[in-house]
Amino acid sequence: MDTMQLIKTRRSVRTFAENALQPAQAQAVFNYLQTVQNPYGLPVTWKLLSAKADGLSSPVIVGTDAWIAGKMRQIPHAEEAFGYSFEAGVLYAWSLGIGTTWIAGTMDRAAFEKAIDLQPGEVMPCVSPLGIPAKKMSLRESLMRKGIRADSRLAFSDLFFDGSFDRPLAPQKAGALARPLELVRLAPSAVNKQPWRAVVADGAVHFYEKHSRGYTDKTGWDLQKVDVGIALCHFAMGLAEQGRAMTLSFADPALTPPADTEYVASCEIR
Repeated sequence: MDTMQLIKTRRSVRTFAENALQPAQAQAVFNYLQTVQNPYGLPVTWKLLSAKADGLSSPVIVGTDAWIAGKMRQIPHAEEAFGYSFEAGVLYAWSLGIGTTWIAGTMDRAAFEKAIDLQPGEVMPCVSPLGIPAKKMSLRESLMRKGIRADSRLAFSDLFFDGSFDRPLAPQKAGALARPLELVRLAPSAVNKQPWRAVVADGAVHFYEKHSRGYTDKTGWDLQKVDVGIALCHFAMGLAEQGRAMTLSFADPALTPPADTEYVASCEIR
């Protein structure tokens, strides 16, 4: 399965075939995550968990006992680094036929944080169940997907720009970047808000976050920056398919973004 097919076919799974996942399959996902390196160079600690053994619960998950969770120091760029790393694991799981879904709120968070031994100064951004997708979604899952229009995405030219934010970028004008940017367009995000924006300029791609209300907590933790990290993961995968790589920098190009839009990072392509 190539990267485009992997990303196009992958979906969030909340209804699993009862007890179908084998321990070795969950271990394979955990082992893979141990090898993932994000471009921020920030370490993530991963742990496999059991709903029964660890007393975990989520009202939206049915049919599996296995969970994966990650924690890291709450420092600058932790959100993006986590999003990048976890998405790599999520896509790897899907390549093995294992379903996942990102969960940040609809869970007994205190129980998960206890199970992962969360320490002061650390954050557990998201968790995911691991399991074999059921042949049929539950009614609740179907309604949830319909409510957030989970299978729809904004147009390419609504997300990507040529040199400045007043010049939308069409796929046919993006050249070799058209495919990596399309992979970004297809990325999942919290409530499908798709908060990433990108400007192609001077041999680099500058990524921004389009803020929505309610995604930043009192500590400054920004869930939508996790989504930007997911987008960066997709972009890097698209470049890798072409035999290219990126170097991340934080030199703000001093473009003029729209309201509520914040510069995050620049990808210099090599």
